[in-house]
Amino acid sequence: MKQEVINIEFWRLSAAYLFVLILILLVKKREIKREKLIVLSTARMTIQLVLVGYILMYIFKNPSPWIVLLVLCFMESFAVYNIFKQLHKPLSKKLKLVIVLSMVIGSLVSLLYFNLIVIHFKPWYEPQYFIPIAGMFIGNSMIGITLGMKEMIENFATQKNLIEGALMLGAKPDAATKPIVNSAFDSAILPTINNMVGMGIVFLPGMMTGQILAGTSPLVAIEYQIVILIGIAGSVGISSFLSLQFGYKTFFNDRFQFIPQNGKEK
Repeated sequence: MKQEVINIEFWRLSAAYLFVLILILLVKKREIKREKLIVLSTARMTIQLVLVGYILMYIFKNPSPWIVLLVLCFMESFAVYNIFKQLHKPLSKKLKLVIVLSMVIGSLVSLLYFNLIVIHFKPWYEPQYFIPIAGMFIGNSMIGITLGMKEMIENFATQKNLIEGALMLGAKPDAATKPIVNSAFDSAILPTINNMVGMGIVFLPGMMTGQILAGTSPLVAIEYQIVILIGIAGSVGISSFLSLQFGYKTFFNDRFQFIPQNGKEK
């Protein structure tokens, strides 16, 4: 028998913050200076989600392709901004351009194929489907590119002598950097693969849990979760591959000489 969605009353929602207090007490007991970060993160998360909730209610009631595209541009821009921020390194203009194009192309190609071929909802800009799916694809691609780029940049810095030694022996840049780029790509896609391995047995994913709690049949929720996970894997794979495949080339000049990433053009 299908049950109605249980509405969480305000005082019950407030009661959930007890676990935040418990976490603060635990880090305080271990003398880990994270109390302020926990409070700020919780407050930021709450405010952001409430605002997003009201914005989505408006968009869902007033569907428009222009609004959906505007939201998509904002999500892509914010994802790129987060990648730059998380890398904590000065980046050349060429590498920044590679990251931007990889993020946009990888996520959009996957998103359009998924929306137009796999689910095939109409109209194509239906915000109830388009925005949540775009968020999952873009968010996971952002994580993949960040992990891959961070490992590649760090390994290029620590293994600079090995790369230059290989170049002196006649190796081309792609051969000299192949182990590093391959390792970075593996790091980029590993979290997604691990999620797929543990899905269903170790844990139920958030989207599937949300659908079931909303009264959707578990079998229908499973169908959506399977195709979305596959779509996420494709988006992460394409975005990460493009960023690393073209990103490593920005570390070399026209004479195949290795150059550092210092945020300045060479």
